[in-house]
Amino acid sequence: MADTSTPALKTAVIMPAWNEAEAIGATLDEIASVNPHVDVVVVDDGSWDDTVKIAQAHGATVLRLPFNLGVGGAMRTGYEYAGRNGYDQAIQVDADGQHDPADIDRVLEGLKVADISIGARFAGKGGYKAAGPRRWAMKVLASVVSRVAHTKLTDVTSGFRAANARAINQYRRHYPAEYLGDTVDSLVMAARSGLSVTQVPVEMRVRQAGTPSTSPLKSAIYLGRSLLALVVALTRRPMKRES
Repeated sequence: MADTSTPALKTAVIMPAWNEAEAIGATLDEIASVNPHVDVVVVDDGSWDDTVKIAQAHGATVLRLPFNLGVGGAMRTGYEYAGRNGYDQAIQVDADGQHDPADIDRVLEGLKVADISIGARFAGKGGYKAAGPRRWAMKVLASVVSRVAHTKLTDVTSGFRAANARAINQYRRHYPAEYLGDTVDSLVMAARSGLSVTQVPVEMRVRQAGTPSTSPLKSAIYLGRSLLALVVALTRRPMKRES
């Protein structure tokens, strides 16, 4: 009798990493224990600590950038790798442990109804809190991007997001390297180019190592840069969607 089961989709976990030696080993081990069916691709963004050595020791494929490009540059590299190697879908997972590997399949499930699936805070799950200018900026961004994407979104700055093959090709051609461009600009450009977006509620965790980048000054800078990224995204020319 012929096998009529649905073949597993080839899935890449893209993990940008810059000096994450303290956390990346535990994060990779947790992903391997919960999601043995995925391939983990660590994009080392010019680290000077033992990030590369630890990632390789824990079984990840490592792509090394010659110097620090930022998350946007690292993610574009990861999507280029995924596209060239025939992955059906890819998902970004941060190296610092904030994204729970137990939610990877949940976020990937969103690709059954959309090209891009966001693992969203502020969507009815978890107790993540943001206050002051940072939270205000998140609300403004979510409101505007929801209109562009024609669906209600609560967390457009979340980096915990998945892409199907169409979105991977979009990101290969247009994934900005500007600060916050990896989240806001890339999402707006994808939506304006005809890709569909959905969100899945997830619970974010605190960093497993290192120091969070939160302070009144940094929150104010976040506010200004996030709004600038939105303006830039809305003025870019959308790209024709590929089938």
